[in-house]
Amino acid sequence: MSIEFESADGIARVTLAAHERRNALTPDEFGELRDILVSIASDPAERVVVLTGEGTAFCAGAFLPPDGPRTPPIVLMRRINETARALHRMPQPCIAAVNGHAVGAGMSLALGCDLVVASTAATFGQVFVKRGLSPDFGSSWLLPRIVGLHTAKRLALLGDSIDADEAARLGIVTEVVPPGELAAAATRLARRLADGPPIAMSLTKDLLNQSFTTGFDDALDREATAAATNMAAGDAAEAFAAAREKRAPVFKGR
Repeated sequence: MSIEFESADGIARVTLAAHERRNALTPDEFGELRDILVSIASDPAERVVVLTGEGTAFCAGAFLPPDGPRTPPIVLMRRINETARALHRMPQPCIAAVNGHAVGAGMSLALGCDLVVASTAATFGQVFVKRGLSPDFGSSWLLPRIVGLHTAKRLALLGDSIDADEAARLGIVTEVVPPGELAAAATRLARRLADGPPIAMSLTKDLLNQSFTTGFDDALDREATAAATNMAAGDAAEAFAAAREKRAPVFKGR
C-alpha cells in the first residue's frame, strides 16, 4: 500500500509509503489520503492523528510524470483540494512528523497540520515557482497566517528550501529533534493530546481556524457557544473533580 494506516490507544498513524518517489502523491493517492482522513474524523475513538513519511522524505508533493500529468489538471486540483479540506476540517489535533524533504504540496501538507515535529534532516520548500506553478493544497492561505505576508512571499516567490531550525524560528515547526528521536517525540506529543479533552480541543481548533475570518464580536459569541458546550459535557466536570482530588483527569469526550 502507498499509504499505511494504523491505530492504537486513540492515536491514528498515517504513513505515506512510496519512498521510491519520496512519497510524492499520485492523483489516486490524494483521494486515498482524503478517504482515510474523513474516516478518522468521523471516529470518536481516534483522539489525535500523526502524519509522516516513510524513508528519508516526508512528501515531495504531487507526483508528476516527466512527460506531464496524465490526469486533467482540473481533476487533479479537485482531488488535491478535497484532501486539503479534509485535513483542515478534522476535529482531532493533527501532528506532522517531518523526517526529510517536505516540498511543494508536501510542505503544504505539513502546514495543514496543527503541530509539526521535525527531524534535523528535514527541509521545507515552496518549490512551486521553480516548476512554473503557483502554491496549492491551501498553502497560499496557510503560509501567510503562520509566518506573515512578506516572509510568505519570500518563501513562495523564491522557492528556496529552509532547514528545520529556520522553520522553527519562523513558527512552522513546533519541535526539532535528531532523526532517531522523531518517532518518539511525535508519539509523546500525540499522547499528551490523546489524553486531553476531545470536545474542548475540537472547539479550540475551530475557534482558532476561524479567527482570521471573523470579527471580534463574532469571536466572542463563538467562544460563548463553545464554553456552553464544554460546560454541558462531562469532561469539564471531570477536570474540576480531578483538580479537587489532586489526580490526573480522565477525559471521555462526552
